[in-house]
Amino acid sequence: MFEGSFVALVTPFKNGRVDEPALRALVDFQIANGTQGIVPCGTTGESATLSHAEHDEVIRIVVDACKGKIPVLAGTGSNSTDEAITLTQHAQAAGASGSLLITPYYNKPSQEGLYRHFKTVAAETDLPVILYNVPGRTSVNMLPNTVKRLSEIKNIVGVKEASGSLSQITEIIALCGDDFTVLSGDDGLLWPILCVGGKGVISVTSNILPSRVAALCQAARDGEMEKARKIHHELFRINEILFIETNPVPVKAALHLMGKIDDEVRSPLAPLMRESFEKLKSVLSDYSL
Repeated sequence: MFEGSFVALVTPFKNGRVDEPALRALVDFQIANGTQGIVPCGTTGESATLSHAEHDEVIRIVVDACKGKIPVLAGTGSNSTDEAITLTQHAQAAGASGSLLITPYYNKPSQEGLYRHFKTVAAETDLPVILYNVPGRTSVNMLPNTVKRLSEIKNIVGVKEASGSLSQITEIIALCGDDFTVLSGDDGLLWPILCVGGKGVISVTSNILPSRVAALCQAARDGEMEKARKIHHELFRINEILFIETNPVPVKAALHLMGKIDDEVRSPLAPLMRESFEKLKSVLSDYSL
């Protein structure tokens, strides 16, 4: 269910509130261009600044907009285990297909603490769970042996890996086997991760080039490795520019330049600096966006 190209969807705002028409249009754009799943309320969706009511609203809107056509993997993580349970149960009630749970941030739990956190949340939901490891955001790295232990829990079915370490990702794949889904959490490393046995991506770049990210995943799945490699190189510059400043600031600016959303991020994020904005415009122009 959670293989191929999933988009880490932005949350469009208008005058400080969730822009429902724009959000629905973004989902339609993704479905029309081959994206295989939607991930609302992740880092790219500015989940850290959404109220609980907004969090539930965004998931409800996305589930309704997808109309069962593609799965919705809802971001429901927190650095509080009880809060993560509540968010996950709300996502289940809204009809999400699965839960994406980030490692608790700021607390810096031990590997045993991580294990107990995820085991506790997974026990309180019927949803399949994808773990999310992103040490650059959370200051804690979930190690392969911990992922292996968690993979033995029935409804923990995969991990989004954004450690940046191909060695670590390869070890997870070797330890957990083919039934456990490893997804790239880094657009620039998607192709190498697919090469070592990853099964897809939760992508920022897919917000603006969904058909190309989907094509890369599909080519690799079909064994068309040269085609996949060429798409990887084609996407290199756009993958780089979308992280010129903190995600999701550049990708929201790109979507604004494409006429899809207002250029609005929530404090403490700030709009792109002028120099970065001009570089982004230039690259988008080169990609005919």
